[in-house]
Amino acid sequence: MAEKHVLSALKGKRGELAGQIDALQDQLRQAMIDLDHVDCTLRLFDPDIELDEIKPKPLPPRHHAFKGQVTRSILAMLRSEGPMDAKAITIRLMGERELNTADKVLVKAMHKRIGAALRNCRERQLVTSEQGKGGLLVWSVRG
Repeated sequence: MAEKHVLSALKGKRGELAGQIDALQDQLRQAMIDLDHVDCTLRLFDPDIELDEIKPKPLPPRHHAFKGQVTRSILAMLRSEGPMDAKAITIRLMGERELNTADKVLVKAMHKRIGAALRNCRERQLVTSEQGKGGLLVWSVRG
């Protein structure tokens, strides 16, 4: 009986992955078309251009945040939710950004990043911290 549930779940997962692959292939196809258009435009302005000399730029990691994005998210969260500790902020922010909260290495990296952002906000007098239950600092927006 349990095998039917397992098979059903695996079939569902396979369908989900197949759909992701189709979507990624569509994105790849569109990116290749866009690249061809840029190449043609470059050749209009410089017919002798060596396109192979233009090195591809690596994409930032999925969890990369642009300058100020983490701080803005933290401040918005503290304004709407009230005082929170850094651990709760980390889990909440990761959830909003659809990051894997089960990945302990990523959680630790995000916790460090959020801690640094909170300390920076405290130095700029945007937030305050006070000792909370369990010895954790509880952060709140400066009134």
